[in-house]
Amino acid sequence: MPIIQVHMMEGRSDAQKEALIAEITAAVVHALGAPKESVRVLIDEMPKQHFGIGGVSAKALGR
Repeated sequence: MPIIQVHMMEGRSDAQKEALIAEITAAVVHALGAPKESVRVLIDEMPKQHFGIGGVSAKALGR
């Protein structure tokens, strides 16, 4: 059972996350030949102030 974990900053819509899950699932099915039903996708969202880029939080950078 392939388990794919995605870490990203908060702010995407539910529709965007649904599309991401579908696209990742399709890619795993294609690349590994895994049954679609066995693919798990976990999305971990974090606040922008918990994501640092070049020593500064993404929130402070306006991202």
